[in-house]
Formats: sequence, C-alpha cells, structure tokens
Amino acid sequence: MQGQTYSWWSLFKHGLRHHKTWEPAWRRAQLQPGYDVVIIGGGGHGLATAYYLAKNHKVGRIAVLEKGYLGGGNTARNTTIVRSNYLWDEAALIYEHAMKLWEGLTEDLNFNVMFSQRGVFNLGHTLQDMRDIERRVNANRLQGIDAQVLTAAEVQEKIPQLDCSRRARYPVLGASWQPRAGIAHHDAVARGFARAASRLGVDLIENCEVTGLDIQGGRVQGVQTSQGYVKA
Repeated sequence: MQGQTYSWWSLFKHGLRHHKTWEPAWRRAQLQPGYDVVIIGGGGHGLATAYYLAKNHKVGRIAVLEKGYLGGGNTARNTTIVRSNYLWDEAALIYEHAMKLWEGLTEDLNFNVMFSQRGVFNLGHTLQDMRDIERRVNANRLQGIDAQVLTAAEVQEKIPQLDCSRRARYPVLGASWQPRAGIAHHDAVARGFARAASRLGVDLIENCEVTGLDIQGGRVQGVQTSQGYVKA
C-alpha cells in the first residue's frame, strides 16, 4: 500500500489548498484474528522492527499492538542521542551499522526524523576519566569509527559557553568527541516508522493492551489482548 509522498512540491500543492487535503499519516487498521508476526509495543523499536520485517524480509501479515498511543511510552522519554562510540568491538560495530542507517533514515522513510549530526562530547574530569577516554577512542579508531581525544582548550574552542577553567567545581581535563553523532526527534522517529510501516501493509493497533501469552510446547501461539485473542 502506497500513500502520498512528502516533497517540496506536495507541500506547495497542499499549501494552495490550505493544507486541508493531506491523507492520514498511517491507516487506522482493525485488529485481525491472526498474523504471521505480532509485535508488542508501538515505540521506536517495535515500529522499526515492523518496518524492516516488511521491507527487507517481505514478511506478510504484521501487527504492532500498543496499549496506548504510538510512541507514547519509553520512546517519548528518550534522550534522543545517536552515537556509536562504544568501547567493546561488538557494541561499537552494531551501533556503527545503526549510525549508517540513521544517516539515510529521513530519505528512506520519506519523513523528516530531524536527525542532526552535531557531535557528542564525553567530558573527562579526572586522570582516570582521560585514561578511559583514550582507551575508548583508540578502540573506536581501530574499528574505523570517527572519534577524537580533545584537550580542555579544544573543548573550550568547540563549546565556548562551557566553563573549562580550573575554578569549576568539576574541572574539564579533556573529552572524547564523535563528530558524526547527534540527536533525532523521538516523536518524528516513531511517526516516520509508523507511516512507512503502514505504507507496507503493517497493521498498527493502538489502545490494544497485551494481557497474556498463549504458550504451547514452548512456543508462543498467540496473545491475549484487551481487544480479544490474536493468533501469531
């Protein structure tokens, strides 16, 4: 299922109509008695899972069940930081893969997720902090991940409003810096994934709380919900 595409032209065209003719961002689907995949939770992770299952793995019938409204749980309280400068190789590599997805996510979803790559700083206040920072940055660079160790003077140059003087309660000795890191808008991320998943035929069911799992032979056969039983 394909809806309208967002673009400068569509914005101009709908502006001439006083923006009264936009289609809903996603379908208001009715809960069906069974699906190939049922995803519990309509936050960023649940909606992204549904989208990539539909897009990359061509899974047929998918439902996302959310007890409240889409993106209204932990996603709405997210700190929005997107980075890949983690110490351990396994963590750094999976987050670097995610970072590359983030860098093209607005275009992929045809929805502005407000991803702003303004960089992330991790400040060091003690000699041990700086040793840990150098260790992590060296590990990142060995994996090809952008990371730098900054002196206090370099931190002050990049963040003029930060007090890097020795009189500060917690003096800044330096920092790690990942230039490609940044932030995204949590609501836009949830809505972007919801819209894109819906366009691929995913049923998004709000106000549908999962109250129990039907487990037989060690496998989930379905879920009990506030709107009835759903076979999975």
